[in-house]
Amino acid sequence: MREWADFSLEGTEGGAATLALKGSLRVHCLRDLDRRIGTLDRPVDRVDLSQVNDMDTAGAWLAWRIAREHEAEITGASEDAERLISTISRAIAADEDAPEETPPLLDRINEWLRTRLTNYSGGLYRIVAFMGATFISLGDVIRHPSRFRGKALVHQMELVGVTSLGIIGLMSFLIGIVIAQQGAVQLRQFGAEIYTINLTGRLAMRELGILMTAIMVAGRSGSAFAAQIGTMKLTEEVDAMRIIGVSPMEALVVPRLLATMLMMPLLGFYSAMIAIVGGAVMSVYALDIPFLTFINRIQEVVPIHDVWIGVVKAPVFGLIIAISGCYHGMQVKGNAEEVGRRTTQAVVAAIFMVIVLDAFFAVFFTQVGWE
Repeated sequence: MREWADFSLEGTEGGAATLALKGSLRVHCLRDLDRRIGTLDRPVDRVDLSQVNDMDTAGAWLAWRIAREHEAEITGASEDAERLISTISRAIAADEDAPEETPPLLDRINEWLRTRLTNYSGGLYRIVAFMGATFISLGDVIRHPSRFRGKALVHQMELVGVTSLGIIGLMSFLIGIVIAQQGAVQLRQFGAEIYTINLTGRLAMRELGILMTAIMVAGRSGSAFAAQIGTMKLTEEVDAMRIIGVSPMEALVVPRLLATMLMMPLLGFYSAMIAIVGGAVMSVYALDIPFLTFINRIQEVVPIHDVWIGVVKAPVFGLIIAISGCYHGMQVKGNAEEVGRRTTQAVVAAIFMVIVLDAFFAVFFTQVGWE
């Protein structure tokens, strides 16, 4: 017959008591003994095991833990019980005192690199998959023109292009002034101030016009794409669109992609023209070159292929900006903080890729003879 574990308290009322454990302290006999002992509201100065018939590791751990919690001594234990309790005490003390092992520096570096590479490879896979889905949706729209959302495209073209004319124009005008002023200061040392016109015209038309426009559009429109689509993800509007049979790629991504790619060449050319105007205004004061003379000279010193270089780069930059903004917006999930984080990532990724591609284009066009 199984003998259940039990206990009793022996001692004066209000003072320290002796907790006497009774019966079999084996795991299958303990039942709710631990819970009942935990309800005691009197201090215990001794744990008496003289009435314990037998004990296993679970019973020894229970007796040791009770003694430790009450800072009591264990009495009346048999030789086997003492051996079990001593073993448990040493094992727990060794585990608590053992210092936390720190992996070697090389192992930590390897683990960090492994984690980063895993994250990057997963992110690259998702980006490629998103671009594939975007181009498939674009092909579907081309094959079925009735699904094309013209009003959404016009609306996005207004947001990306028309409403940004003011800030891009101001930025480009100031950049033109800076290029002309700094170029004149440096070229004056060699008596070649007249080449400030060449410097301003070619730099604005070939590089800075479209590059600064792309950076401005990435910060302005790319972030807006990520925030708008991310908010729609949080409010489950994207899921609702799928339920009613509307493709989010066709309704949200394709209009933004086309609008950015169509407006970037126009904005880039506009930016370059305003920068040249800013350089011309500065040259009136810095070089005493008449405004109209500066503009006429631009037509002579800026080759037509500089214009085409800007036109070629603009749609590619627009594609990168739109893909980055829409992709990070579609990845939003969880909470509003994720919207801010993904918006920041969209802007940083777009600007980084624009600069990398601009460097690639600079080398490429130099190699093909468009210097």
